[in-house]
Amino acid sequence: MEKTNIAIVGMGTVGTGVARLLLDHGDRTSRHAGRTLWLKKAVVRDLQKPRDVELPDGVVTDSIADVLNDPEITVVAQLIGGLEPARTIMLDLLEAGKDIVTANKALLAQHGPELFNRARELGRSIAFEASVAGGIPIIANISQCLSANQIVSLEGILNGTSNFIVTQMDERGASYDDVVRQAQKLGYAEADPAMDVDGSDAAQKLAILAHLAFGATVDWNDIPRVGIDGLAADDLTYARKLGYRIKLLGVAKLADDGLELSVGPTLVKIGTPLAEVRDAFNAIRVIGDAVGPVFYHGLGAGQMPTASAVVADLIDTAVGRTRLTFQTLEYFSIDQPPRVKLRDADTLVGRYYFRLPVSNHPGTLASIATVLAKHGISIASVIQHETSDEADGSNDPQIDPVTLVVMTHEATAGAARKATLEIESLATVTGPVVRLQVKD
Repeated sequence: MEKTNIAIVGMGTVGTGVARLLLDHGDRTSRHAGRTLWLKKAVVRDLQKPRDVELPDGVVTDSIADVLNDPEITVVAQLIGGLEPARTIMLDLLEAGKDIVTANKALLAQHGPELFNRARELGRSIAFEASVAGGIPIIANISQCLSANQIVSLEGILNGTSNFIVTQMDERGASYDDVVRQAQKLGYAEADPAMDVDGSDAAQKLAILAHLAFGATVDWNDIPRVGIDGLAADDLTYARKLGYRIKLLGVAKLADDGLELSVGPTLVKIGTPLAEVRDAFNAIRVIGDAVGPVFYHGLGAGQMPTASAVVADLIDTAVGRTRLTFQTLEYFSIDQPPRVKLRDADTLVGRYYFRLPVSNHPGTLASIATVLAKHGISIASVIQHETSDEADGSNDPQIDPVTLVVMTHEATAGAARKATLEIESLATVTGPVVRLQVKD
């Protein structure tokens, strides 16, 4: 059987999973590829580091030159994270005549146009299914399977680590710090989980999906985003009482005046598909003008789901399918003008959840309602539990604050933001106001 020589650059969690699939299931990959995918080199930083996969003699190297200078290696899984040296290595691999498979969404979100343009100039290809949503084949579905459609909207849970953390906090009552440590032990979170929990990872993935679905050229830093690192257990509790769960959602919606993009913790109605996505799973709901709503669900974090997507791309690249679609679809083309502009974030319309720490004083709710009304925001419902006169023995409304939860009707994001600032300045409001979006 014909053989395609493969190299892996970066033997971290995902690289190890890719090696396992290639070495342990060569019969499976050969059947789908019609050729043998032969792992010839695996580039690592530390030759002495123990690994969770047994590699054949002569495969492991700490020199990228062993891949660059080997003309028999034609396809490379470039699985180094971050921006540098990942960017330089990818350019060097392209210059050396290699086709690339990558899972590095940060690199594509930041340098996609440069890398893809250079690959086209050199007649090479870059496959990147594993960069978004782990094992869910969302890249192929949006760019190929749904190509007869104008995508109207997509919204989803794009970060499995954050979803795992929120699920454990919600269902077990576990503390944020404890769950982060658990996620790190399970391989869902990095030693520094900041990109996952502050919304950056989801924003990078949303930028990639927005480009594929809408032709948007978006700097992911321009996407309004809020992470789960400031999410309080109280908000999870109040959301449940109101019939919602909180999920970190990435949203892209097309309107006549442009494209809406946002990432943030959102109250999602219990019983709807997105609300029931648990632990490290991802889910994406896509609406096309011809097909209607389509829902994708699968593991979005972890070694083997991501490795599954990488190996599928290796097969497509070895067979030649990737090169055909890469040249035809012109992903991240520098010469292609943006087909859609971003909407002003302040003009976006939605419902809101407010949690306010207030003094237990007559007129407090009225003063808050007055501010909301001033900004054109109508109240849909209010929760305020009675307080015990023996809360601390003082029976002093200034010492015994209460929590007020307000759900609104639809309002613009700008109005909600301005109202929040004004409410926080009220004498009867004793601390920061929590404001979250609501999706019904």
